[in-house]
Parts: sequence; structure tokens; C-alpha cells
Amino acid sequence: MRRKPVIAIDGPSGVGKSTVAKKVAKRLGFFYVDTGALYRSVAWLASREKVSWDDGPQLAVLARAHGFSYSETGELQVDGAPVGLKIRTPEISRGASAVARHAEVRLALLDVQRDIGNEGGVVLEGRDIGTTVFPDAEEKFFLGASSRVRAERRFRELRSQGVNVSLDDVENEQRGRDENDKNREVSPLVKADDAVEISCDTLTADEVADLLISQLSTH
Repeated sequence: MRRKPVIAIDGPSGVGKSTVAKKVAKRLGFFYVDTGALYRSVAWLASREKVSWDDGPQLAVLARAHGFSYSETGELQVDGAPVGLKIRTPEISRGASAVARHAEVRLALLDVQRDIGNEGGVVLEGRDIGTTVFPDAEEKFFLGASSRVRAERRFRELRSQGVNVSLDDVENEQRGRDENDKNREVSPLVKADDAVEISCDTLTADEVADLLISQLSTH
């Protein structure tokens, strides 16, 4: 029996999972874990070390060869060093979706996620937290929003980082990621049967966090 619950937040790319999860974790005094950063980091490592994003077995070897940890603020570190914005480029976003299709990679990263969250008192966000990583999570949520709204949010984020992209390009890339995430054979993006679904189209991140917290242990 965990002393504190595991809160699983799933949903598609660009829906605002990270922002909401950070707010929820801060308000509850829980630890925040961005699991998608793990797949981004594997894609980044593969790009750096010339490993194809299509080579599942070699990607798994690469993932196991490096140490992944999270800082107190929830930022991912690879071999003890923060990766920061290096894993937040459009190219690495595509790579993350590609490497996440491989069962070998997902298995290699599964224990990392479970080791971090197993004691409870954590908010984990990703695409298969409530279905695969922590199917026994005490609290499960699925955030949704239209592709256009999600693209607009991602577009503003990238432009604020100095990345020169068009809104249409961001939306097209996001739709491609959605297709990959929903149709992959291993741990596809689906809402867990016992997850509470929250539509984020017209809500701010603070409003989504408020709504999520209001639902804890009430469903």
C-alpha cells in the first residue's frame, strides 16, 4: 500500500500535460515526472551517436547504456547532466515519436519510470502511464484538446524559444505524431477505462489543474 497516490496524466502531444502536471505536483507537494522526456532523450542520444531511429534493438542498448534521473524540479538529466532545450526541437519531437514505437525501447525505459514513481507521491505525465506504466495508479486522467488548439500552443512555445516555424507545419507534424502514437503496436495512446477525461480546449492550465485536483479520490 502506497502512503501517497500515483497520479497518472495521459494525453496527446501539445495538450498541456507538462504544464498541468507541474502545477498539480507543486500544489500537492508531489514529485513531477515528464516521461516523454525519456523518449526525447533517447532520440537525441541516437542522433548524437548515429543510431537509426528505426533500429529498435540498438536504441534499447543505447537507452540502457545511459543513466536517466530527474532533478527536484522534474527536469530530466542524462548521465547526471540536464538536457534542457536540446530535446525540445521539432526534429527531436519527431524522433521521440519514432523511437517510442519500438517495444525494446519502451521495455528499457519502463523500469526507470516505475522506480521513480513506485513509492507514490508523484505526478507522471505521458501517453501510457495509466495503461502500461502504472495501470494500478490510484488517480488517472486523460487530457484532450483539438489539434488546432494544441498546435497553437506548441507554436507559441517554439516561437518563444526562437524556433522559426509556421503554425501549419506545427499542426501537420502534430497530426503525424498523433497517428504514430495512436497506431503503434506497443502501448498505443488510449484513454484508460478508469481515467477521468478532461477537455482542455477552453480551459487555462490553472483551470485544468483546479479541475483535476477537485476530482482526486472522488471518482
